[in-house]
Amino acid sequence: MNNAELKLKLEEELDVVMQELADLGHEDIDPTATELDELADRQEASEESAGETSALSIRKREITAALARMADGTYGMCEECGDKIEEDRLEANPAARTCKLHME
Repeated sequence: MNNAELKLKLEEELDVVMQELADLGHEDIDPTATELDELADRQEASEESAGETSALSIRKREITAALARMADGTYGMCEECGDKIEEDRLEANPAARTCKLHME
């Protein structure tokens, strides 16, 4: 897989992540709402989506950082040792920042 294909894969995944984040968007609680059940339901939904939102936000940052590395010419180089990241690693995770030896 070449860099153009990996970039396309990253951009497509970024679109998916952005849509999922939008779908999980937190709506503001209406200050005029007085029913406790309604407020409790909103709070419960907010708590359930918080973990998923956090994971999606982290993935968004990883993808954006990978696209920035592509733009500045450092994509595909391990941030730990400077060696080239293995092709199969990049195919599995195009946002990878390290080679297999330095996987987190």
